Amino acid sequence: MPWSWRYENVEGQPVAGPQETFSSQADAESWIGQEWRQLSEQGVAGVVLLEDDRVDYRMSLRPAE
Repeated sequence: MPWSWRYENVEGQPVAGPQETFSSQADAESWIGQEWRQLSEQGVAGVVLLEDDRVDYRMSLRPAE
């Protein structure tokens, strides 16, 4: 089953982002670990990890306050 990321703004609404797919959760997490700063600079406030259409977890890209 493919893994992918959905990108969200600060209100939790979907925003455009790279349409990458990964063969494993580890590959998806490694990729986001390398790309999160650039995504954040482009206005992505959070990401959702999907396995097919199932939400695995959500993660903020914003620094803790």
